[in-house]
Amino acid sequence: MIDHGSVFVSAAFRSACRHLGISVQPAHLGSGAEKGHIERHFGTVASRFSQFASGYLGRSADRRGRHVEDQPLWSMAELQDLLDEWLLLWLNMPHDGLRDPEHPGRAFTPNQKYASLVEAAGYVPVALGPGDYVELLPADFRAVNAYGIKLNWRTYDCDDLGPLRLQPSGVRERRDLWEIRHDPYDVSRVHVRGPDGWITAFWKHLNRAPMPFGELAWDHARRSLGSGASEEEIADAVAALLRRASKGPGEHGKPAMSKRDRRVAARSRAASPQAARPPGHAEPGPPQPEAAAGEAEQDALLAKVIPMPIFDPFAEADKPW
Repeated sequence: MIDHGSVFVSAAFRSACRHLGISVQPAHLGSGAEKGHIERHFGTVASRFSQFASGYLGRSADRRGRHVEDQPLWSMAELQDLLDEWLLLWLNMPHDGLRDPEHPGRAFTPNQKYASLVEAAGYVPVALGPGDYVELLPADFRAVNAYGIKLNWRTYDCDDLGPLRLQPSGVRERRDLWEIRHDPYDVSRVHVRGPDGWITAFWKHLNRAPMPFGELAWDHARRSLGSGASEEEIADAVAALLRRASKGPGEHGKPAMSKRDRRVAARSRAASPQAARPPGHAEPGPPQPEAAAGEAEQDALLAKVIPMPIFDPFAEADKPW
């Protein structure tokens, strides 16, 4: 059940729903009660999570105040990590709407209700694989030329595209073009649907950029240079923009970039996966012998785990029910 927001009626959203077997039912205009459980959850997130975040002044973005971008704020990746932690806590909090007819005086937690559902159904849902996440990305159709794939004035190529070069895809409805999946927030690669699965092709000028960026920074640099700019010039312009943003203000505290440049650079950095790692963050190394022995001893003391059958929605959909 969706309202008529642009993100819900987009082609990428509907394609993802078709892939996951989800039917889409639009609600009537101005009828929030038709999806009251979603609106109520938004209110819970706003009152128990969002209002404690830095810069929060109301549920609407136009209430956030002036010059918020100059304040110490969380990036989108950092906010996502905080929200994930809060959801784990919220799932173990008793909810007044989760009561059992046989125990009306007790409020259950979402995890307790989910555990009872799993016990009754006898299976747990299977997690999505890497190919499923690619299916959720926006789709486009392009020709695989001798030099690779051209998408938004960028060239992508890899050795695995060899059998597909200058060949028709066989999809007559798309003029024999090949299906391309791409991430608007990361232009470093695209995924091509080949005969044997997804093929990942990387941007040929990936080494020119100091950090990951998306279509916003690319389109901004291309418009600044004009229609006659080459791919290399646009890549260098994006790299220069991101380098200037990392250096901070110019001499005497004056901004080294225009307001539009600062906004584009800030949004590119906020959407970067690297923003989720705090300074000095180190990847966990292999476990030490003593630690591994201690973990093995602790595992030996646990009760015997009886696995439950795994529910695969894609295999379930093929059964003749």
